[in-house]
Amino acid sequence: MVVRPTSGRAGRRKFSVLAASVLMLSAIQIPAASAAPAPAPVPAEPSAARPDAQLAQKPYMGWSSWSLESTNYPGVNPTGSASWLTEKNVLQQADILAAKFKQHGYDHLNLDAGWLGSFDQYARPVVDAKKFPDGMKYVADYVHRKGLKLGSYLAVGLDMKAYNAGNSPIFGTTGCHTRDLVYPDLRQTSGWDNQSYQIDFATPCAQAYIQSEANLLASWGVDFLKLDGVGPGSFRGGAQYDNTADVKAWSAALKKTGRPIEFILSWSLSHDRMDVWKPNANGWRIDTDVECYCDTLVTWNNSVKGRWNDVVQYIPDAGPGHWNNLDSLDVGSGKMDGITEAERQSYMTLWAIESAPLYLGDDLTQLDDYGVKLLTNDEVIAVDQAGVPAKPVSQKSDQQVWYARNADGSYTVALFNLGSAPAKVTADFGDFGLTGTAKARDLWSHQELGPQNGSFSATLPAHGSKLLRLTPVNPVLLPAPAVVHGTASTPSSISLAWDGSGNRATGYDVFAGGRKVASVTGTSVTVGGLKPSTSYGFTVVARDRFGRSSAPGTAVSYVTPAATGPVVYEAEAGSLSGGASVFDCTCSGGKKVGYVGGSGQLTMNNIKAAKEGTYLVRLGYVDGDTSRSAVVTVNGSAFNLPVPGSNDNDWSTARAITVPVHLMAGDNQVVFGNPGDSAFDVDQITV
Repeated sequence: MVVRPTSGRAGRRKFSVLAASVLMLSAIQIPAASAAPAPAPVPAEPSAARPDAQLAQKPYMGWSSWSLESTNYPGVNPTGSASWLTEKNVLQQADILAAKFKQHGYDHLNLDAGWLGSFDQYARPVVDAKKFPDGMKYVADYVHRKGLKLGSYLAVGLDMKAYNAGNSPIFGTTGCHTRDLVYPDLRQTSGWDNQSYQIDFATPCAQAYIQSEANLLASWGVDFLKLDGVGPGSFRGGAQYDNTADVKAWSAALKKTGRPIEFILSWSLSHDRMDVWKPNANGWRIDTDVECYCDTLVTWNNSVKGRWNDVVQYIPDAGPGHWNNLDSLDVGSGKMDGITEAERQSYMTLWAIESAPLYLGDDLTQLDDYGVKLLTNDEVIAVDQAGVPAKPVSQKSDQQVWYARNADGSYTVALFNLGSAPAKVTADFGDFGLTGTAKARDLWSHQELGPQNGSFSATLPAHGSKLLRLTPVNPVLLPAPAVVHGTASTPSSISLAWDGSGNRATGYDVFAGGRKVASVTGTSVTVGGLKPSTSYGFTVVARDRFGRSSAPGTAVSYVTPAATGPVVYEAEAGSLSGGASVFDCTCSGGKKVGYVGGSGQLTMNNIKAAKEGTYLVRLGYVDGDTSRSAVVTVNGSAFNLPVPGSNDNDWSTARAITVPVHLMAGDNQVVFGNPGDSAFDVDQITV
């Protein structure tokens, strides 16, 4: 494993120490005598009024405590970390949430880490009586009377302070103790060190313990549970940090309580285990904490901006019942948030177009007028609640366009300038399948912008945005295929993929040079029978069951590799500078180049191409983080390249993506770097 540099997003894990210290607050309450365990409560049947299957049909909205607990903003945490979290403060937030925000859909009030004071004689959590003198059920009853739902928090595994030398009996059992829950070597788990023991779910005592905790939460009236520190993810991987069994156990236990309880996983869940997260949870954090752990709630760089890259690999997984969680929304107070008004709008715009849960992290007593306008804009909230996550057209520059097709035939389109200076951003309608003229409405200003023919442009401030609804003037039954792109190539074939044209499309025709070369029912194809070292232009047209066709998607052009086949160029054979170094890995040739970024650069010379054109280059890389980016410079022309990360701190196993790269005939130079951040490690490129 390579130790990563502390600059950029590699240094965004300092919050873990604070979170761990908050959870480990006091000693366990040990029973005076080893009393016989009480009989297990009989689980009730799931509620008929709100069956579990109907949970999280839309992204939840509300408020959460952690942004205030974690900040160093003057006066917020007067007696140390997380001291803001008290019953009095929480109920004050509940009052404001119910009075001013519930009407806009914000109805969850979530208590994050810090409410736990100790553990009872059965190793179950006990509320900190100093912070919550009336107890959790009192808080739940209070918020329920206001029409709100209560969220709670636990860390994954068996808390070390609940272990009690293995002697605590498990509630509802006759022979289980905490020593029966864990592995004999007391291996640790979770995203923090010295926090939790890994539970061995090969023993039935383990499920009984989780059920006892779930039943306790239900008896308090909890409507929502965040399980934190879950792996693989939370920058942890391997068997010791594999909490997939915990997630399955908690999912089953919550369903058996008889109370509908939403179940959210945190943090930075590895996309590699979506096969477990998706059927067992109602959502998952895709990233580290958004908070900066500084004298404001957040900053743009730490860590709002990273989510534009980090969410992309999870977009196809969001939908009714399970949503991509981007973390707290801290845009309501200019003096506390630590970001500009343009950044505050862009922050909420991304959350909305991704149908992410909207839970406020601000002190609701300190909101300013601009923040209230952002948070109560019902047109923007409607975008979030529609549940149609947007996709980027391209991320090769800081000027980006994201889009979603809506059920009524309109398009939600967001323009972002993620650069540090004002810049023009243009949405070309053909890129996302919109043909002809469309009426544009600015959802932030509630203004009609009139007909727009084929494109829309706006000059945006640094980190600024614009959010539009585009409605075709002459609606078509079949939108054009969107974002047609190449996925692979051989000397005799090019593989393509695209976003489909909706339910009416029964198939797609693929054309090369105006000649139909394939017909498929799906949204990908491999076109064979091509010549080596030859440029081909492709278009894709949708068709319906009546034989009607759409307009063609935006054309793309690619060059096939030479007849001798694609050539592999190993990164370790390149020229290294500024600290970039060669490391061992489970990858091509057993070597990779790491410490790329900052002053570190990898230069690969003599990359050969038979003719000029765009090639589908296969990049092998290693990224154990959420998603890192490189600035790739090809023959002096640079573009941004974010890649999907594993989130499990695996800096050995190589991954691969296909990147369209314009090469000149003859020798080419490719440089990997990133002046402002840590880039991914490079294994090889194949041309």
